[in-house]
Amino acid sequence: MAGLILYCRAGFESDVANEVQEKASQIEVYGYPQTQNNTGYVLFNCYQPEQAEMLAKKLKFASLVFARQMFACQHVIEDMDPEDRVGPIIQACVDFPLCGDLRVEYADTTDGRELSKFCRKISVPLRQSLRRKNKLTNKENSTKPVLHVFFTSNNKAYVGYSFSNNNSPLALGIMRLKFPHAAPSRSTLKLDEAFQTFIPKEEQDVRLQGGLYAVDLGACPGGWTYQLVNRGMFVQAVDNGAMDQALMETGQVTYCPEDGFKFKPKKNNVYWLVCDMIEQPQRVAKLMATWVAEGRCKEAMFNLKLPMKKRYESVQGALEIIEQVMQANQAGRYLLQAKHLYHNREEVTVHLRLISK
Repeated sequence: MAGLILYCRAGFESDVANEVQEKASQIEVYGYPQTQNNTGYVLFNCYQPEQAEMLAKKLKFASLVFARQMFACQHVIEDMDPEDRVGPIIQACVDFPLCGDLRVEYADTTDGRELSKFCRKISVPLRQSLRRKNKLTNKENSTKPVLHVFFTSNNKAYVGYSFSNNNSPLALGIMRLKFPHAAPSRSTLKLDEAFQTFIPKEEQDVRLQGGLYAVDLGACPGGWTYQLVNRGMFVQAVDNGAMDQALMETGQVTYCPEDGFKFKPKKNNVYWLVCDMIEQPQRVAKLMATWVAEGRCKEAMFNLKLPMKKRYESVQGALEIIEQVMQANQAGRYLLQAKHLYHNREEVTVHLRLISK
């Protein structure tokens, strides 16, 4: 058995399966996904085992919407002896490349999290043994592959590796953020995670700098506006609902009690457009793309609220609408990214940036 293990939010296994099958076939790697509802992961079996590593290299992790992490799985170990779990894992790694990091992980589910203490405990002797066998560098090395041991129970694990330039650098692929008590709603974490996910750290001081002008469509009560204000931006908050009073008292927020689909800024000085409105994803996608294509803003960050079924297809349809609008307006070069973030639920966050006309 060899293939690809992909982590996801519990309940989104079928979306990951549909996505990986389609994108793997585009690079001529064929196989079939194994899924079980609410397990928090998917196994994509390659018909040709030697293609698992190629898939882990060529399938761009950043292009995957629903996967939090992925690695080339080379072995599954079952019925481990409680007296020696390290030995079989070491044996499974005999043909692995030298790795620069070890991650012993579990699914982000209720059952999976019960394994967290066990995973931490086994990590120490496993790391020591891997170093003695020259399968793990003595110090963490971010240029080397990452060795993954993914436990689904205390006697079953999937073992493989990912490539540091094509994976998530985060444990479990999860960005954990602390809720700022001054924020008016927990939705603020969605935009914070989106900024950190889509904007390279070395560019954040420029693209998220204080003094920029922004528009927040559907702003009430101000969870997303808070992130903009907290970074020193000036915000036009568009919503018929009431905004958080503390945000209004900053002097950085102009309240616009209007329909977000009809609002147009009076000045051509908007850098960021953000939107978390509860609307049909196709309608939101068209609106956001129109703003960017017509030059009303430079970058847009927005959520697409998804249906209960065929969520991957819904996302693909919305992204196609964006592509069509950008091309119809001859918008020039642009960057389009989408991700089901950790702080999202039944929604996907999309980033659209106009690079040049």
